[in-house]
Amino acid sequence: MSLSPSSLHHAGQPTPPGRAPAAPAAGRRDLVAGGAALAFFLVMVAIGAYIQRDGFALRSPFPPLEAWWRPHAGVGTPLAVSVGVLLAGYGPALASRLRWGTLLAAAWAAAMAWTWSLALIDGWQRGIAGRLTVDGEYLTQLRRFDHLGPALHGFTGHILINSPQHWTTHIAGHPAGAVLTFVGLDRIGLGGGAFAAAFVMTAGTSLVMAVLLTLRILTGEERARSAAPFLVLAPGAVWVGVSADGYFAAVAAWSLALLAVAATRTSRFTTGLAGLGSGLLLGAAVYLSYGLALLVIPAAVVLVCARTVRPVPYAVLGAAAVAAAFTAAGFDWWEAYGLLRTRYYQGYGGIRPYSYWFFGDLATVTAAAGLASMAGLRRVLAAMPGAARDWWGRREPRAAAAVLLPCGFLLAILAADLSGMSKAETERIWLPFTLWLPAAAAFLPRRDHRSWLGAQVLAALLLNHLLLTGW
Repeated sequence: MSLSPSSLHHAGQPTPPGRAPAAPAAGRRDLVAGGAALAFFLVMVAIGAYIQRDGFALRSPFPPLEAWWRPHAGVGTPLAVSVGVLLAGYGPALASRLRWGTLLAAAWAAAMAWTWSLALIDGWQRGIAGRLTVDGEYLTQLRRFDHLGPALHGFTGHILINSPQHWTTHIAGHPAGAVLTFVGLDRIGLGGGAFAAAFVMTAGTSLVMAVLLTLRILTGEERARSAAPFLVLAPGAVWVGVSADGYFAAVAAWSLALLAVAATRTSRFTTGLAGLGSGLLLGAAVYLSYGLALLVIPAAVVLVCARTVRPVPYAVLGAAAVAAAFTAAGFDWWEAYGLLRTRYYQGYGGIRPYSYWFFGDLATVTAAAGLASMAGLRRVLAAMPGAARDWWGRREPRAAAAVLLPCGFLLAILAADLSGMSKAETERIWLPFTLWLPAAAAFLPRRDHRSWLGAQVLAALLLNHLLLTGW
């Protein structure tokens, strides 16, 4: 890492721009931040239970999470405990010592081991093979895409609940690119729930590599290495295995990684190629999930960190190519989104009270990102004034980027929350944003990393063993 000496405190650990507080006081504030985040989550659980004491007013079985209180264990239990303990205990040391290329591969393998073991707590059928085949999921209506052209041209005609043969919940709730992914898998002989789940988890866990590459480019290698174990052990892995949003999150992450490459290379060819690739993936992401239009916020922050707009024309060209292809095939994104808004309010979206879910959705961020992320974000927000000054004065660009980048994802989450189009289920819907937040834990002192990683592991294990999650 190329941080200057002024960005290191007396113990040799990375700190945000500005004056580093005394270590004991800062550590106590980290604990207070983590404790406050946990208390906020538990308060929202209590309020949700109180509101629903005589009924189903919030339209969620265990608000703010889409889950059922059902303590259980499974074949994945000893695997998840073993993987979690080993990664929390040895992850920081390995992340600091492995060669960079080896670290990327190891992080992906570790994320897959963690995600698969968590999914197996619910058993093979319930946790993996049958997850994407239940009512409402993508695989239930693939036969209607045997004739692809007519299916795409008529896609918008089946979004509303009162339309003939309306799409199932997830197909109607996403652009056509989402279901086409599983149609494609089926066409190449990888049909069925087991292959779909394996694809989602393999793709989804690759996000760890994309985030590490982005961090290395914008914030330096040491910061990326410190973040690696936290990215691997994010409690959000509970929903990466198996929710298609984990796959969407990976596509989004790789688009930002390529944008960071394009923004920091001096070669016009590399900038153009990476920028075009970033635009193609960004366009693909928007055709996988409507909410990923909000990627424009963290994408803008990436460009701000790199202090350039050189990749923008190439990225716009790539995104436009994706939009043109879908439009030519018969799918109108804007028309579909307008109809989706109507369907949203035809269903639970029109019943779930915004007054609860505005805060409840934010509580799901704590569950998916983990308490270590919340403690790290405390340091990020405290460092914002110094980072802004450093960015403006062109000092400590990498240290400033380490602060600005997570703020971009926080802004995207806030925009999604304010929209009112995300009431409940945001523990999976917001994975493209929340899975970046554990990188903020790199701001925590290295001496505390194992303890905070233990908290991440414990949170995921409790979530998966006490609750039967919807994904």
